[in-house]
Amino acid sequence: MVSFVISRRRLMLAAAVAPTANISGATCAKAPPVVRNSGAYRFHVGDIQATVLSDGLISGPPSVYASDAPEAELHEVLRRAFLPTDALTLNLNTLLIETGGRRILLEAGAGQTMGPNGGRLFANLQTIGLRPEDIDAVVISHTHPDHIGNLRNADGGKAFPRATVYMPEADWAFFIRGEPDLSYLPVSADFRQRFAAAIKRSVEPVAADVELYRAGAEIVPGLATLPALGHTPGMAAFLVHSGSDQLLLTADLAYHPVVNVDRPWRPGPDRDKDTALQSRRRIFDRAVADKLLVLGFHYPFPGLGRMLKTEAGYAWVPANRQF
Repeated sequence: MVSFVISRRRLMLAAAVAPTANISGATCAKAPPVVRNSGAYRFHVGDIQATVLSDGLISGPPSVYASDAPEAELHEVLRRAFLPTDALTLNLNTLLIETGGRRILLEAGAGQTMGPNGGRLFANLQTIGLRPEDIDAVVISHTHPDHIGNLRNADGGKAFPRATVYMPEADWAFFIRGEPDLSYLPVSADFRQRFAAAIKRSVEPVAADVELYRAGAEIVPGLATLPALGHTPGMAAFLVHSGSDQLLLTADLAYHPVVNVDRPWRPGPDRDKDTALQSRRRIFDRAVADKLLVLGFHYPFPGLGRMLKTEAGYAWVPANRQF
């Protein structure tokens, strides 16, 4: 008979790695913790605390976002970027800035107005220890549903009950006061109808006390608005500044850097494509000349990077992640 000598140390090691047994002899494996990717990214612009908060994702046919791209070339560019050719996924990158004792949210996000993958803003706000009641102001670049959808909560009330909401005056006149002609949108008539209805429904809770502004105004110290007309009648870009530090938010001047920055293709949802192109070039040229840190609302999270000038136009360089 062969005998086995097992040391006390080996017994302890075996016990440490063995699954726990219950009294019936069955094993009880402990469920692994659920780990979710972060939807909040913090950094500073001078003395201003800034946090990119994701509201999730939307997606659509690539040709919608690159309206003048030859189909074969568009598909090849997407394949080379390891992106699918049947749908282009866009992020929803809102920005929270904390300055002068106030918390100001730039863009409200889509909520559920443009698909089931939006509406993550409030959970991500909670991860940094804040509630909707803690927001003092919400500043909107333009009144498309993916930028204003979260203004209305599930009960039809104000999602940010204490916040003053700022919107472009020209957009308010076009989308809210009248019945906008959306025939320029490269989507179905049914989608256009739902798009227009989502805009009006989203702003209902804040309509009585909304603050209207014209691009060029300084909303609060450290937050300037820049005219970026063309995508909508009154769209603004944002410039967050503190000391010598600046951050440029380009709203919907471009949807995805692969098709609207690295390539010069025009977004289909631009209402006035020539004016939008002029705005895009003027603001992108400023980003290049001043070496600005740029936040793209729809760019891959957290949407931060810089722009370079190239022979073909521009190139997008994602920023190194800070820890």
